[in-house]
Amino acid sequence: MTTHPQLVLSGMQPTNVLHLGNYLGALKNWVKLQDEMPCLYCVVDMHAITQDTGYRHPKELAAATREVTAAYIASGVDPKKSVLFNQSRVPEHAELAWIFNCVARLGWLGRMTQFKEKTGKHKERASVGLYTYPVLQVADILVYKATHVPVGEDQRQHLELSRDIAQKFNSDYDTPDFFPLPEPVIMGAGTRVMSLRDGTKKMSKSDESDYSRINLTDDADTISQKIRKARTDPNPLPDFEKGLEGRAEAENLVNIYAALLGKPKSEVIAAFAGKQFSEFKNALADLAVTTLTPIAAEMRRLLADPAEIDLILQAGAEKARGIAGPIMADVKRIVGFVA
Repeated sequence: MTTHPQLVLSGMQPTNVLHLGNYLGALKNWVKLQDEMPCLYCVVDMHAITQDTGYRHPKELAAATREVTAAYIASGVDPKKSVLFNQSRVPEHAELAWIFNCVARLGWLGRMTQFKEKTGKHKERASVGLYTYPVLQVADILVYKATHVPVGEDQRQHLELSRDIAQKFNSDYDTPDFFPLPEPVIMGAGTRVMSLRDGTKKMSKSDESDYSRINLTDDADTISQKIRKARTDPNPLPDFEKGLEGRAEAENLVNIYAALLGKPKSEVIAAFAGKQFSEFKNALADLAVTTLTPIAAEMRRLLADPAEIDLILQAGAEKARGIAGPIMADVKRIVGFVA
């Protein structure tokens, strides 16, 4: 059996401004991973047009793609260490997605919960692209034969689909182990950052209230104001972790502090045990400002020169195609396409 070399693939859609949840749940961990194994980080602009709420004006999508790229780099993703590119520059993604559309089963896609969540009672109005985007997501991973994918809990189902499609392709075409079965990379505290207004809901770019999240472009005053206005409860911080049970908003702020500091939650609780949240919020605001304002400043510097961002994306796409091209050529040969 072939042992596939380790390779990480991950990406985000260029929809709305990236926020603290994206930083703590993904970007901060991507920075660590690039020192552990080869990494490809993609701005998945092809996914961004699957919904009616997505970008319909080309200038908006192009600007958003550059902004997300700037956020990646400002957070510490280094184009000299990792391959950084936007998905639409690498046509092999779409080519492999079509082949995988013919490998995947309708029943598999029918079980994908995110489609149901995004469409609600109006699935007939949804685009075909929204329904089949999990297959494109699989192609994003396997066109590079990526072995590891950083995922949150809400993406586990999509990674399982990657494994199912890889396994079925390998079986259907009698090519054992041609595609690897990707493994999840689940990172530590802060991977699921919740809304500052409702501790039971994930922090989201689509939430109507800007006070529900801290955007990576927020200035120091805005960050401080949002944290001080974040919902908590009247009780002081507990002496131990179990004391946060049933206190979703309080636990969320403690998790954020621990993730920003890179320390266990137990250490944060020990440091603030018995103190009021007003005092804790002041400390959290200071820590968040210290961590995030340099990212915002670097994003502004990068976005002032969009041509430089485009050059970085183009160079990354050439590297990505250097990996994807030979794999796609093998796939076409296996399927029986005549060159």
